Amino acid sequence: MTERNAAEDIALYGTREPDEKGRMIRAGALSVEFENGQLRYVRCAGREVMRAIAFIVRDEAWGTYGAEIKNLEITEASDKFHIGYEGACADGAVRYAADINGTENELIFAARVSIARNFRTNRTGFVILHPLEGCAGRSVDVEHVDGSREQAAFPQRISAYQPFFGVRALKHEFAPGSFVTARLEGDTFEMEDQRNWSDASFKTYVRPIGLPWPYELAAEQSLEQRVTLTIEGKAPSKARSGGSRAIAVKIGRSIGQMPRIGLEIPAREAKASHEALSLLESLGPRLIVGEVLRHEGHGRAELASYGEIARACNAELTIEAALPGTREPGDEARELAEECAAAGAKIDALTLWSAPDLKGVLPGSTWPVQPPLEAIRWAALTSFPGTRIGGGAHAFFTELNRRRPLTHFLDYISFTVTPIVHAADDRSVMETLETLPAIIESAGAIASGKPWRVGPSSIGTRDNPYGPGSTPNPDNARVCMAEADPRHRALFGAAWTVGYLAAFSASGAEAIVLGTSTGPRGAIHRRSDKPLPWYDDADGRQIYPVFHVIADVASASGAELISVVSSAPRRVAALGWRDGKSRRLLLANLTPATERISLAGTSLAGAEYRLLDSSAFAAATSEPNWAERAGTRFNGSLELSAYAVAFVTLGPT
Repeated sequence: MTERNAAEDIALYGTREPDEKGRMIRAGALSVEFENGQLRYVRCAGREVMRAIAFIVRDEAWGTYGAEIKNLEITEASDKFHIGYEGACADGAVRYAADINGTENELIFAARVSIARNFRTNRTGFVILHPLEGCAGRSVDVEHVDGSREQAAFPQRISAYQPFFGVRALKHEFAPGSFVTARLEGDTFEMEDQRNWSDASFKTYVRPIGLPWPYELAAEQSLEQRVTLTIEGKAPSKARSGGSRAIAVKIGRSIGQMPRIGLEIPAREAKASHEALSLLESLGPRLIVGEVLRHEGHGRAELASYGEIARACNAELTIEAALPGTREPGDEARELAEECAAAGAKIDALTLWSAPDLKGVLPGSTWPVQPPLEAIRWAALTSFPGTRIGGGAHAFFTELNRRRPLTHFLDYISFTVTPIVHAADDRSVMETLETLPAIIESAGAIASGKPWRVGPSSIGTRDNPYGPGSTPNPDNARVCMAEADPRHRALFGAAWTVGYLAAFSASGAEAIVLGTSTGPRGAIHRRSDKPLPWYDDADGRQIYPVFHVIADVASASGAELISVVSSAPRRVAALGWRDGKSRRLLLANLTPATERISLAGTSLAGAEYRLLDSSAFAAATSEPNWAERAGTRFNGSLELSAYAVAFVTLGPT
């Protein structure tokens, strides 16, 4: 890798670690991508049949082992292919031989597994992923392990729990008159709706989660599993390719108001946020969310910092607090109120939980002992009179969906989104944006007419509700459930944030909280005990590209939103609002390829743009006022290089 390419990798992805790319393998009209032992994007005539088929091994904390693959053999002919390899996980405790055969109408993925020593696992075996397009809300024929059949449908609204149990086979129509049957053998399977975690798929996985876990695989034990896809019916017409045509961006009517845009300040970032106060003022969040976990000792000092920062930014202050949950809620809430008063912190809203609520409870598990939600709400009302009181999920939408709050006791609900729960490759992260409309619809239904807000959300994970904490990432890699994701510091993170905002801005949410002030999920750089390429190399590199996206939309809090529609929203995200007599647009390339956009049907008099791309990366990470530089004349067409963001200003309609 040349130094130029290394620098570009840092600008695009924040890391020099490559993102694995699959090898395309074909058998007639059938194609698959083979990547790290799994099959992705199974297609027939270019139409997606299955998102993925993978044999996985997970540990006792739901972490997925990376397989060591040996003796890989691939043979390919015009009408068939074969893939064989040997995989090993958990330092050789689990070994398996994979045998994959494909023809135009059938794909078989078989695994023979041997256990070298006693091994405790939460899941070892196959998972398959059905895509959302062509599946969500559509009919499916379910064959159960007892031989019974069920005519059902994939969930339209996000299912909190498993839509199908005891699965042996699933058949659905992937194109008009074209059907695929997925048969799963060797154990009992069930399905979950992965949109709960913003994954763009329905996952059918081995071993019912209602059975005890972790479970033990004994030394010398062996097992076999197999997934068979059978395609039948009418041969599908070939899917159209987007080709190199420009993506049309169309500006429409007013569609409401921009939600208030905010940032979280975790307790551990309070000091760094104070030191970066002038940058925070430039960033201009309209909402500061301060963290107070009483069971971790947070209190007066943190509250004083949050209050001072909110006043400096002229922002509302929300405190997200967790009571220890070991004594009467009234006593614990009263102590929190006393800490707030002593700190001089004026709180506009309080989102309150008890500490056990910070962790998720998987289906089949026992709920922790804790005070009733009604008691916590009453304690908040009596200790914080006149303050808006919220609840919901500290972590993912999943927990909101599974433990729905008593909305009549609350003034608003909240939850977060993170795109790296189950997969952390670049394509999977961007695909999570496809799920946001379903999350928005489901969240609105859960809120039952009450206001709701989303965040703090970023690529990096705020917390792991299923384990002791987020996944360490010392190698600056793409890691599931890591707080420190390198792409957050790069153009990729800025582009993903525009896609996230494009979905949530017109959702009806009252507020959107975008990550943190400083730290791994922040907008402002601070040094840490782990090396951060580029930012640690020289003085002056003090902000991340996402800083400029947040500053732009924060200034638009409460502004009139206007409809801006991209003809290819999976490739280019678009967002717009009115700024006085001007109209402002954010356009983001969500792909690693160059995309051309074309804007028509509107006045371009005086139009200009500023382009945040790899050539602007050095200046944009050093200059907080970079976006205020003189713009380039905009004639209605524009090329966006990989993950570039365009800040466009148009005259009045």
